[in-house]
Amino acid sequence: MYVLGIETSCDETGVAIYHPKQGLISHFLYSQIDMHSEYGGVVPELASRDHIRKLVPLIKQTLLDSHLSSRMIGGIAYTAGPGLMGALLVGAATARSLAWAWRVPAIAVHHMEGHLLAPMLEENAPQFPFVALLISGGHTLLVRVAGIGDYQLLGESLDDAAGEAFDKTAKLLGLGYPGGPKLSELARHGKPAFTFPRPMTDRPGLDFSFSGLKTFTLNTFNASEKSAQDKADIAEAFQTAVSETLVIKCRRALQQTGLARLVVAGGVSANKQIRAALTEMVLKEKADIYFPRPQFCTDNGAMIAYAGCQRLLAGQQQDLRIFARPRWPMGELSNCQ
Repeated sequence: MYVLGIETSCDETGVAIYHPKQGLISHFLYSQIDMHSEYGGVVPELASRDHIRKLVPLIKQTLLDSHLSSRMIGGIAYTAGPGLMGALLVGAATARSLAWAWRVPAIAVHHMEGHLLAPMLEENAPQFPFVALLISGGHTLLVRVAGIGDYQLLGESLDDAAGEAFDKTAKLLGLGYPGGPKLSELARHGKPAFTFPRPMTDRPGLDFSFSGLKTFTLNTFNASEKSAQDKADIAEAFQTAVSETLVIKCRRALQQTGLARLVVAGGVSANKQIRAALTEMVLKEKADIYFPRPQFCTDNGAMIAYAGCQRLLAGQQQDLRIFARPRWPMGELSNCQ
């Protein structure tokens, strides 16, 4: 069964086709970064309108690249949340309309489940169970994963997620949008001149809080001479603090669950320092670590096609209602068993 995946949760339009035996057939992604950079962040109305312009041409391009006709598509998966409501509705309405016209089932996919399962697209895919660290723009989660849909939340961000903290810190340093990659690049030129706190690591538990670290960064920047080297040093200190905080929490999660597999996914998982630090930690813990390739760390249609395919194969599908939830707890997802 060929499954068409559609991702429109925020500022990237992703389309892909996945087959359970042949794997990923084709995928295309259109990013709105250039449009939103003028405003210093995502403008929801502009994002929705751009999805409307780009989605159908991308679907046609993906079918053409796959040498498939619409008659060969056996199901459609689409991101139903969490995300921007307008952007989600574009993907949901398009997916439901195509499913009705093509007379195939459709399935609503949780955006973070898509990220969680993105490493399954790799040749060296993890086996269940494992601990997953999901670090995207709006979420930082630690989850015990026993199977598709069988998730136990271990910890989450209580205020700013790691990705949000990266973007806001980049903005106060005057780095523009998107902030995370620019801050990481600047940090490469920084020296270990500052030591920032590792928030919520001096107490038990697996929750995260990065708002205080963001404030500490602001105060340090205001007290500095604001030179180019100061900015680089602050970026280095901030990134190291986030990286080491994630390492401490992930080590704690592995030890508490007794598991020896760690999956790291989401946009921030492309950060090279975070990848290196987590990889070093799991080696010491005699565990294994799994990442999606960088192009599947950010929002993409491939992860949605894969997650939707697994749920469709399990016999799940929705009725003809257009389903979109800007807020959608992962704990409400059903098991695929």
